[in-house]
Amino acid sequence: MATSTAPPTQAKVQLDHGVRRDVNKISLLFTGVGAIIGSGWLFGALYASQIAGPAAILSWIIGAIMIMLIGFAYAELSVMFPVVGGIIRFPHYSFGSFASFSSGWISWLAAAAVTPIEVLATMQYAYPYAGWLMTKVEGEYLVSGAGWFVAIGLMALYSGINILGVRLFAQLNNLLVWWKLAVIVLVIVVLFALAFHPGNLTEFGGFAPSGAGAIFTAIPAAGIAFSYLGFRNGVEFAGETNNPQRNVPFALIGSVLITAIIYVLLQIAFITGLPQDLLGQGWANLSFAENAGPLAGLAIMLNAFWLAVLLRVDAVISPADTGLIYAGVTTRLSYANARNDNAPQALTKLNKRGVPWVSILLMFVVGCLFFLPFPAWSKFIGFITSAFAVSFAPGCLVVGALRRQLPDQHRPFRLPGGDTIPLLAFFASNLLVFWSGWSINEKMLAGLLVGYVVFVVYHAVTSHDTPPIDFRSGSWFPIWLGGLMVISYLGEVDPSAAADPSLLGGGDGFIGIGLGAIVIAVWSLVMYYYSMAVRLPAHRAVAYIEKTPTDAPTTV
Repeated sequence: MATSTAPPTQAKVQLDHGVRRDVNKISLLFTGVGAIIGSGWLFGALYASQIAGPAAILSWIIGAIMIMLIGFAYAELSVMFPVVGGIIRFPHYSFGSFASFSSGWISWLAAAAVTPIEVLATMQYAYPYAGWLMTKVEGEYLVSGAGWFVAIGLMALYSGINILGVRLFAQLNNLLVWWKLAVIVLVIVVLFALAFHPGNLTEFGGFAPSGAGAIFTAIPAAGIAFSYLGFRNGVEFAGETNNPQRNVPFALIGSVLITAIIYVLLQIAFITGLPQDLLGQGWANLSFAENAGPLAGLAIMLNAFWLAVLLRVDAVISPADTGLIYAGVTTRLSYANARNDNAPQALTKLNKRGVPWVSILLMFVVGCLFFLPFPAWSKFIGFITSAFAVSFAPGCLVVGALRRQLPDQHRPFRLPGGDTIPLLAFFASNLLVFWSGWSINEKMLAGLLVGYVVFVVYHAVTSHDTPPIDFRSGSWFPIWLGGLMVISYLGEVDPSAAADPSLLGGGDGFIGIGLGAIVIAVWSLVMYYYSMAVRLPAHRAVAYIEKTPTDAPTTV
């Protein structure tokens, strides 16, 4: 009797061994909400207003829709394969080692920078009351003196909480997120109650004083995209939640919806609450002298001194919670890279609480290195936005590839419309990279090239068997990113769109917002279907998905 040679159409889901599934539905939701409402919300309304004027309201809505599309793609994948560090591991399933390392390295590098950035934000907000923490050099706040002990101590605190287990992490994060939600809702209500000038929406240059292009430019430049990127945590912790089929879509979609409503209302409250004498010089010149941020400055102008004090306290708590969350996220990305055999297997070692403790140690050491006095530290936010957008894009392609590789796989959450939503999500990711501008993207590209050096060295010196590089199946990645970089370099900057044109980071070319969207759409379409053509054959995808390490992650 002949044996069947038909390609497999399903794969057996392999869960991660040894991890604890202690994250419930609300806790998973709050990992996203807590990361989205970080330090950015204290300044986002001002920066968006400076760039787009009242039309910044639309920037928050459009940004939410774009991130929601990406979230939909990852909801299908995370429910189908609820593993730790899915953003890195999903590309490995469909495209192999080279593609997963490419997206995994840039994702890890960006995530590793978030916790130290939030530590610095906490210290910077406390600087007016504890000047010994930092030194101000040419407008940048650098750690100095005894501040080093505080910075390293906070990194150690966040690392220690994560080492003690995901349950403690989730419980503490829940408390902090309830605090942040209460404060931001209170700010919105108080601003609407104390001052409401609807004329601010139209009287000072119109609703869109800098044109329609500024609406889109504000999405990366004002930190809007950066704010929403915290949705990813529902993916990273999918392998540690007690009911992924129910909890993951709820967390991914719910975190973006909740925070989008909050941010839009906050933007409206901020714009309509501004005294009209502040707007005489135009939106681009709107500024506040208050160290704790524009919202506290506006509260003082409205004689709500108690609210300004509350905002100063929250200016320390909000970034602290986000730093705690990303300490856990970075750890799980290291674990995922190791599970793909693209990093040392020591990073998969778990303690008795099911936490990859070696990965936490690596996160702590690398995070502390970010405290070195790098120039223009504040602009690193743009790098993170661009890098995360690059790391999100492959997952959108995996949705289409897996539907072709494993058409009969059970999908408890399945997107309708065939390739439509994954393709739109891929397009949205590419737009975020393009809008970040060449001055940001060239730094991201340099970081990726460093990663390829690490990749070559690791494969050359590692003592254990590494998976095939699968360069053909991952060839779309360098072609896709190379094309994006060329388009980015040919982008133009609009100096009228912001008080500080360097925020927009354009290239030396002629491609503006409108033409750029068309070019990016065509490039997205071409690369989407090219990646489908070079995807791994079904049996190779099944082998990667069903890989159960004969030595499961070590528990100590």
